[in-house]
Amino acid sequence: MHYFHVDVFSGLPYSGNSLTVFPDASGLTGVQMERITQELRHFESIFLTRGGARDDTWQARVFDLVAELDFAGHPVIGAACVLHALYGTDGTDGTDGTDGNETWTLRLNARTVKVTTQRRGPGRYASVLDQGPASFLGRPDTQNVASWFSLDTDDLDPDLPAEVVSTGLRYLVLPVRSGALERARIALDLDAPLAGLGAQFAYLLDATALEGRHWNNDGSVEDVATGSGAGCAAAYLRRHHRIGESETAVLRQGRFTGRPSEMTISADGQGEDIRSVKVGGEVAFVAEGRLQELPQ
Repeated sequence: MHYFHVDVFSGLPYSGNSLTVFPDASGLTGVQMERITQELRHFESIFLTRGGARDDTWQARVFDLVAELDFAGHPVIGAACVLHALYGTDGTDGTDGTDGNETWTLRLNARTVKVTTQRRGPGRYASVLDQGPASFLGRPDTQNVASWFSLDTDDLDPDLPAEVVSTGLRYLVLPVRSGALERARIALDLDAPLAGLGAQFAYLLDATALEGRHWNNDGSVEDVATGSGAGCAAAYLRRHHRIGESETAVLRQGRFTGRPSEMTISADGQGEDIRSVKVGGEVAFVAEGRLQELPQ
């Protein structure tokens, strides 16, 4: 079975968030997909199958090292660029040497999304994912939340509230003061505390520096760049007037993992009526390979 290794949210190989993409996973079970993901040890893997009669529509399943995810940003962005490399028409625009855009529809468990891709050169692509509308699910009491991340209450941004936001996955967006990201560490398993707030994950956000951090809930692995979390951050920043209508900003993540990454973010709408959230970035192809044997 053929697969690609790409780095997402970076134009350079061996940086950004690594990913394996299986462009034809027909016949694989979910158990097999999970075992393959664990074997390859990338943060996530994405498995694609044809989703219908249209050539641009694909069914997508995403797995991390623990379980299947209903939605994820960086796998979808990376997968769309692999589809562009395999099936794109690449109509050159004749002005700057880059190729024309392609649009792909990916159906995930949580929602169906569209991704626009562009070829930038050999093994280099750019991609923008439209995550659709955002939902704002409440502003929890943050009296003890800072301690979950080994921080003090004074480390929280006094001008911005914590808020649970979803563009497919439910994140507690927790704004912090400048310098707090460097000190943050997961202090306890967050599955139960976050569930009590109606969230699945947490995204720490320095809204002034436009930088974020995210870990899995037990803190054992820090994510390099979190596309789903960036989408929630974009909706949050737009709601609180930290980015303008349709303004494209750059959100940074991964500095503390040694793999600095950049995600372009934007959001359309006002207040809680955020109708469209977009997250994008560059994608670099690193390798391709073939599994010699499939797990039983």
